[in-house]
Amino acid sequence: MGGQRPGRPLFPVHKPELHAVYDHQTDGIAYRAELTAYTSSPVLSPDPVLSAELDLAPEFLEQLHADVRTVNQAVTDRVAVRQQWIDRVVPLMTSQEAPQIRTWQCAHGDFHPANLTQDGTILDWEGFGMAPAGYDAATLYAYSLTAPKTAARIFEEFKILDSPDGRQALLVVATELLQAASRGAHPHLVPDLVALARRCT
Repeated sequence: MGGQRPGRPLFPVHKPELHAVYDHQTDGIAYRAELTAYTSSPVLSPDPVLSAELDLAPEFLEQLHADVRTVNQAVTDRVAVRQQWIDRVVPLMTSQEAPQIRTWQCAHGDFHPANLTQDGTILDWEGFGMAPAGYDAATLYAYSLTAPKTAARIFEEFKILDSPDGRQALLVVATELLQAASRGAHPHLVPDLVALARRCT
């Protein structure tokens, strides 16, 4: 593997410092390994899908809001979600018409409780890129549906979710997770995802 210097961070958010990046290709497959600083704070949940309610402090949520806004303002040519995928998979997974995304923003791309620590550090950045506006908030909300009080708090805190852009993002995220469930990931979340998709019409 070849090592690369990480350079300056793309945006000033609460994330582990990136020390090095290693890229390697074998048989046409590209691999990347990232070495980051150790994070001692525990994650909010050992699993992306919540199994218990969270007590989210106002200060924690304020920091989370600030970081999400910063990421949304970043300029990148990376893509987390493509309109072509939305056009193809939303009807397949939800029997609904695919939304034509009005607003695209940079997103973390995998914004769930297992990638958030108790001190507000955001982990697992390899999937960041352009996505529907509200995508990260929608992802956090969808993974929290099994903890209704926490999900309601997230929905209340992230006002974009109760907007046309937010409903588009929620439908896209519900579709992604339903597709993942069809392949065996988090099947217990399916009833909540089906109900969420219906609410997005």
